[in-house]
Order: sequence, then C-alpha cells, then structure tokens
Amino acid sequence: MQRGLFPQQCASDLNNPEHQNEIFQMKKQMVKERQDITGSNCLKGVSGKVNTDKNGIKDSQKQYTEKGMNEENERDYTILAEVKDGPVDCIMIDEVAVALKKIKGIKPQVCQG
Repeated sequence: MQRGLFPQQCASDLNNPEHQNEIFQMKKQMVKERQDITGSNCLKGVSGKVNTDKNGIKDSQKQYTEKGMNEENERDYTILAEVKDGPVDCIMIDEVAVALKKIKGIKPQVCQG
C-alpha cells in the first residue's frame, strides 16, 4: 500500500458500520491494556480469612502494618564495606573547579573567602 493510502482507508472505515465495531473494540482493548492496577479485589487477613469487601481489605492492611511496626527486628551488625585506614583526603577548591570545567555548559563559580 502507498503511504498516503492507509490513513485514507482507515478514515473511510470509520464511516462503514461493519468496521466501526472492530475499531471500537480495538480502542477498548488498548485502553484496558494501558490501565494501571490501583487496588486489589481480595486480601487474606491475619486470621487466614480472605476479605473481598473494601472495609475488610482496609482492616487487613491496617493489621499487617501494625504487626510489622510492633515487631522487633534483629539487627545484623556486620559491615560489608571496607573501612579506610588513615586520614581522610581533603578536597581542594581547585579540584572542584577542574571537575566543573569538564562538564559542558557550566562555568565554575569559586567562592573565595
């Protein structure tokens, strides 16, 4: 098909009652696929009972949150990062100015004082 012919054919199909239903079904499917999931239909409560109504789901979420907030979590005190021995290096103003010059479009403003 030619490039300009396809849009004309789609536009003419809108006026054809046989093709209107197909186009509206495609549009409906596209809208449904792009919808965000904003909530759940059911949630199992702390007691094990499945809640399907909005208030039951809200109560279950509140119970789970309270349960998580009230529990004491064990803390692991192991540190995986290496500890640097010796004095901390001091960053000089000249080093910052050179680094800023390397970034395009930004002129360094060095504070003097």
